Amino acid sequence: MASIKFTTKDIFEQDFKISFRGYDPDEVNDFLDEIMKDYDAYDAIIKELKGEIARLKAQMANAPRAAAASVEDSETLRTERASSASNFDILRRLNRLEKEVFGKQIAQED
Repeated sequence: MASIKFTTKDIFEQDFKISFRGYDPDEVNDFLDEIMKDYDAYDAIIKELKGEIARLKAQMANAPRAAAASVEDSETLRTERASSASNFDILRRLNRLEKEVFGKQIAQED
């Protein structure tokens, strides 16, 4: 399994050399901010799924018959989730909401 190379702190603290014809630093920083938000979202999703896995494993160990029914229910929920919204759609919606919330905060600070 591949390991995570960067944390949000690594991305936040990354500095780039500025050259005469380099990229616009503000644009790079804005893009890195969006990447950090995605990393945080992915981290939250991973933690949630690991918790669900642990819960289901404990459930299977305690009640094998009930666990079989839970696995079927989980598969049904997973199918319903996949059909209703993909992770990409969720992240896109989250991005729009963050722009609304943080955009208004920035405007109020000025």
